[in-house]
Amino acid sequence: MAETVVVGMSGGVDSSVAALLLKQQGYRVIGLFMKNWEETDANGACTAEEDFEDVKRVAGILEIPYYTVNFAKEYMDRVFAYFLQEYRAGRTPNPDVLCNREIKFGPFLEYAKKLGADYIATGHYCGISHEGNVHRLLKAADEGKDQTYFLNQLSQEQLERVMFPLAGLMKGEVRRLAEENRLSTAKKKDSTGICFIGERNFRKFLQGYLPAQPGKIFTLDGEEVGTHPGLMYFTLGQRRGLDLGGRAGEEGRWFVVKKDLENNILYVSHGDESPLYSEKCTVEEMNFIPHPPKTDKFRCTAKFRYRQSEQPVTVQRTGETTLEILFDEPQRAVTPGQFAVLYDDVQCLGGGVIQ
Repeated sequence: MAETVVVGMSGGVDSSVAALLLKQQGYRVIGLFMKNWEETDANGACTAEEDFEDVKRVAGILEIPYYTVNFAKEYMDRVFAYFLQEYRAGRTPNPDVLCNREIKFGPFLEYAKKLGADYIATGHYCGISHEGNVHRLLKAADEGKDQTYFLNQLSQEQLERVMFPLAGLMKGEVRRLAEENRLSTAKKKDSTGICFIGERNFRKFLQGYLPAQPGKIFTLDGEEVGTHPGLMYFTLGQRRGLDLGGRAGEEGRWFVVKKDLENNILYVSHGDESPLYSEKCTVEEMNFIPHPPKTDKFRCTAKFRYRQSEQPVTVQRTGETTLEILFDEPQRAVTPGQFAVLYDDVQCLGGGVIQ
């Protein structure tokens, strides 16, 4: 009897094609749609109903059974609470990383097992190798779409029964396969941003949950240049939304270089980006994939945000889950709360939270 794979279907083209490929490979495929955000919330902008309709249509074309499961409470407790806590602390969190660790490869995996799953699969662009009890996370063939960054917190137990059918495909091929097989999601636009915010105004969304505390804007040499609506709306290197205008006779733009939470001051620079550059960072909550290295000091590459090319670095372990990362070249706007993710050629070595 064919092995059963439960596919996390989001209503997008990637998970639709993941299900298609597994069906073609002879697996017994079940689609599972997760609802992680309650639409009744006035601030939410998830398109859950439309997305579920797309899942139904694709499942109908592929002739596979499908289910829906509501993880809104788990999402609120495990991901959204962390998201708010980090913003309160003046940091810039990445809830997508937490969503993968706490929901997609957590309660989703458990629910899939109840449906009789031998494996689970998603439409992520990444690869995986299973050698005995060692599971390695690998980069996708389409490096421009590679999503290993978002999976840097997964454990060996979470990766044990996972398949990534899109590992070897380019995005264009995925769309072509969807069209050839008449999947209704073939031309659907990729979703961007955080699901629970959607296309809405981020500042307005955050205001619904955290009270804003307006404060002053200073330059690093102590000149007061304006006011801000709340530190939580700004991140290092940010240029938009400062409303400061230009300086007479000076070229360049204003951007955020520092946040002083204690005194509620936003520090900015005009034209000169040098205060944004750093030579090292400290990392906590480091999760190694598949396991910690044999030496405490090693060379590799790292990314400090998703849309960044890998940078050569030297890593020094300072504790079981803490590191110091020394950059070969100074890096711009390495932001507390984001994840530093390590790589060795095609292998993702895991990641941790930038302090």
